[in-house]
Amino acid sequence: MKIIILGAGQVGASVAESLVSEDNDITVVDTVPERLAYLQDRLDLRSVAGNAASPSVLREAGAEDADLLIAVTQSDQTNLCACRIAKTLFNLPTRIARLRSTDFIEHPELLDEDNFAVDFSICPEQIVTDYISKLVAFPSALQVLEFAGGLLSLVAVRAFEGGPLVGHPIKDIRVHIPAVDARVAAIFRQDQAIIPEGDTVVEAGDEVFCLAAAENIHHVMRELRPLDRPIKRIMIAGGGNIGFRLARALEGKYQVKMVENNKHRAQYLATHLHDTLVLAGDATDEDLLESENIDEMDMFLSVTNDDENNIMSASLAKRMGARRVLALINRRSYVDLVEGGRIDIAISPAQTSIGTLLAHVRRGDVAAVHSLRRGAAEALELVAHGDARSSKVVGRRVEEIKLPRGVTIGALVRRLKLLEPSGEDNLVVPEGRYRVIIAHHDTVIEPDDHVIVFCVTKKLVRKVERLFQVGLGFF
Repeated sequence: MKIIILGAGQVGASVAESLVSEDNDITVVDTVPERLAYLQDRLDLRSVAGNAASPSVLREAGAEDADLLIAVTQSDQTNLCACRIAKTLFNLPTRIARLRSTDFIEHPELLDEDNFAVDFSICPEQIVTDYISKLVAFPSALQVLEFAGGLLSLVAVRAFEGGPLVGHPIKDIRVHIPAVDARVAAIFRQDQAIIPEGDTVVEAGDEVFCLAAAENIHHVMRELRPLDRPIKRIMIAGGGNIGFRLARALEGKYQVKMVENNKHRAQYLATHLHDTLVLAGDATDEDLLESENIDEMDMFLSVTNDDENNIMSASLAKRMGARRVLALINRRSYVDLVEGGRIDIAISPAQTSIGTLLAHVRRGDVAAVHSLRRGAAEALELVAHGDARSSKVVGRRVEEIKLPRGVTIGALVRRLKLLEPSGEDNLVVPEGRYRVIIAHHDTVIEPDDHVIVFCVTKKLVRKVERLFQVGLGFF
């Protein structure tokens, strides 16, 4: 696929890195030549220096025969203009835009074909906000991801000594929680992927990815580690776009304090937040944290725009008694360095939001993509089409599907058809209801099933896409 990426910042660079590794023809456009030179030194791609909203620059980037435009510059206006120009002058088939302002979300008609011609828009700040909000709701988890509109959850948990399943084979999970069907999709032990089988023994320190229906996920997590007590008190360091969105999302459910270094911004936050106590000060100030009872905080969220500040403030908060701390870190090398030490969770904003973009780039009918372990692995929600003759998965048991090593099918979500009353049961199932099915060796995939597939490395994604593609005979 020929793809043009506008913007070589954190999001653009992460998208380019993910797509180049999958044999796509990538061209990156940016106004800063140094960013482009850095990407070209690391990745096999073309670069064009110039204004992304200029017709001549888009033509030089190859817009006349490109398949996809991903506009992720820092400017909403540039992204919107680029999409309109790409449609009008080059009839570029698919256009995705990053939009930070909520105005366009509130007026979606501005994005249709007659206006800015945006096929799909993303807001990385909102995606990160939603992601952190889930981690607050599941304080024991390292990652919380949803599939099929929230019916199915994938949770990553660090297995602790003393958990009921720790030191036991995975198959024992059925003995411990017989009423709950769940699947261990993958295990990472000392950064090495382990393909889970029934006899695989869970060890303390393992990073375990579990799939279950959303209402059952707490039961599954309890098997791997003692569940933390519910979150009540939260402190947020940084009142930028993400900090502000987080406070608005959390303040009605928790006791929220926010520390903002800029006094003018702190005044703005104080007038636009209803139940959040806004403090003007430095989150790395030990005296300030002590006076605000940091040792009583259940969670400390450091989400400023400065990586070093986030690392320092989160580490300090942890040392002073905060129960659980999270730091937002843009540089991926820092994320791997600090997570699991004094900082409980380190989040890369670009890697967190990239899955939403990838769902629109993947071949085949892909409903959702989630980047796991900071981009090392991937979970996909693919829709199965065709029949037993035209498809390599439909009409087959899971054990019959030739999955590449490192790929597991974790679960299905199936849309139920209307069943007429019959026999003594007189069973009627309303049409449109969905059923979560945890995949086992004898589970048969049916047409239109949403299939959750786990890849322990991104290199396997292309093979999975080909596996789910329908043969020409079906059409």
